[in-house]
Amino acid sequence: MSETANPISPAPAAATTRIMLIDDHPLVRDGLRARLETVPGLEVVVEAGNAEEALAAAALHQIDLTLMDINMRGINGIELTARFHALHPEIAVLILSMHDKAEYVMQSIQAGARGYVLKDAPSQDIVHAIETVRSGGIYYSAALARQLTQPLPVRELLTQREREVLQHIANGESNKQIARELDLSVRTVETHRLNIKRKLNIDGQAELIKFAVESRGAG
Repeated sequence: MSETANPISPAPAAATTRIMLIDDHPLVRDGLRARLETVPGLEVVVEAGNAEEALAAAALHQIDLTLMDINMRGINGIELTARFHALHPEIAVLILSMHDKAEYVMQSIQAGARGYVLKDAPSQDIVHAIETVRSGGIYYSAALARQLTQPLPVRELLTQREREVLQHIANGESNKQIARELDLSVRTVETHRLNIKRKLNIDGQAELIKFAVESRGAG
């Protein structure tokens, strides 16, 4: 099985990927920074040791992607992923965890994460995960992908907010109308649309509308 769990053809990645490291162990962050700083095109611009620091940093810095641990004091990584997805949907979240259980992977993806890599993975796997996620794909470590033999129904891959947007799409509403109904910016609605299409491997707007209508009231 391929390491990428979604057969999406990636688009060219940006020249430089600006990264935030989120882990409550400074030594782990130091190790990650040392591993990533040797890779051209990757830049660690800020670190955070907890959810509060991470959310504050996201508001101050231009971030493309976060590498986030699950086990943190206070708000854990899965809940923080959901907050990032709601507040900063343009920032891709890549989980980097010691947990190798499929349930953690599914919870993370449902919260809005775009990938899940094990902490003991070789550096090249972490770099590959970053490149895949930044290019629009979804990435699981190979050891995890082998466990995911029973994928969730496609709607279960969506966050609650994405399901709400999908319902409004089924009602024939425009991005401006959806933004007004859900008290979001138009840009955020557009980002949710892109994330829905990416997760469901949907190419165009017509196919998205068709799926939304056909799945209306399901789940």
